[in-house]
Amino acid sequence: MSQTENTSLWREVYAKGVQAAAESLGQAETIELTERYGTHNYHPLPVTIVRGEGPYVEDVSGKIYIDCVGSYSAMAHGHLSKFVVGAAQRQLERLTLTSRAVFTRELALFLQAVCEYTGADMACPMNTGAEAVETAIKLARKWAYTVKGVPSDAAEIIVAAGNFHGRTTTIVGFSSEETYRTGFGPFTPGFTIVPFGDLAALEAAITSNTAAVLLEPIQAEAGILLPPDGFLAATRKVCTAANVLLIWDEIQTGFARTGKRFAWMHEDAAPDMICLGKALGGGLAAVSAVAGRREVMEVFKSGDHGSTFGGNPLAAVIGVAAMAELEVLNLAENSRVMGDRLIEGFRCLQDPAIFEVRGRGLLVGLEVKPGTDIARLTKAFLAEGVLTKETRHRTFRFAPPLTIGPAVVDDILNRVHHALETLPNMGA
Repeated sequence: MSQTENTSLWREVYAKGVQAAAESLGQAETIELTERYGTHNYHPLPVTIVRGEGPYVEDVSGKIYIDCVGSYSAMAHGHLSKFVVGAAQRQLERLTLTSRAVFTRELALFLQAVCEYTGADMACPMNTGAEAVETAIKLARKWAYTVKGVPSDAAEIIVAAGNFHGRTTTIVGFSSEETYRTGFGPFTPGFTIVPFGDLAALEAAITSNTAAVLLEPIQAEAGILLPPDGFLAATRKVCTAANVLLIWDEIQTGFARTGKRFAWMHEDAAPDMICLGKALGGGLAAVSAVAGRREVMEVFKSGDHGSTFGGNPLAAVIGVAAMAELEVLNLAENSRVMGDRLIEGFRCLQDPAIFEVRGRGLLVGLEVKPGTDIARLTKAFLAEGVLTKETRHRTFRFAPPLTIGPAVVDDILNRVHHALETLPNMGA
């Protein structure tokens, strides 16, 4: 790697501003620069997005799309929520970063808001969802050693096959997806994988050294997979009986996405800890946290854990504003109603390419039949102005903003119907 003598980029940015420099890039140059200078750990849709508002985004050519990717559930409020943006703008003019070396009023309010929203006693602020999961793992292990009495370095955590909890080396080590694991070992021990939704297997996997059960209440990345009815509540009972912590990863399913504040609330399945992220950032910033019972959270002592940016004043204000808007606008109920409309609408299409429709609230998976030309269907969605990407196993995820109304839902259905019509007839 050599240092370039060319200073034209820096001079242009400093003279015109970063936005003006970016706006000078066309579609082809944007893709070329991204592919040349960026690692190829993503395979983006061939679309360059330049602005967004509400459920819509616009590409560099001026074409408008309904954003159903939704940054993987992070855009619960839609693009550029006026309330959240306003809160961030005002904070930008006051204070943005202090580290945790001092107290800030913004963090104090954020911690109170997170605990009141989740029903938890204490919270630990972080930045990304993966950091939240890593934090929960550390808390669970230290709780096991200092409270439960598990022998040192023997703590076990039970997870589910098909899980997605992030991309760190610890987390991919307990993934069952080989594409996430290959080339990144050796992996951290201490994790046991059981089938998702299999209560008997979960109960059989618990030992005296089990610290926690870490699960997604709905597996979003795996294709919007819901466990059997009653599984969440039964898991809570099993964990209580065995003195094992129950940790729900609600990074994608939380903050009204499934029609309630959190997906565990569809059953009596209150967690000991909950991992939060994505929508907590209001579509503006990376904001995450772990919240839980005091007995668990208090095992962290000064120096045990930290983050320079975690809980910074700007992120704290954004998080509080994000939660406030969800509550005041009752977006959980809107998610439930609009989600029911979207799911029923997909099922009523009765297109021969559709294998199954799964979902809860505005977290919906449209699975197509084996043999479907996925690449062709993706292009058809783009041509119809719908941004959606395939998750695992031929399932397209639809996670539009929770602010949408019936007209947008019906527009999505109409566009999806037209896209499916472009496929060769697969028969009934």
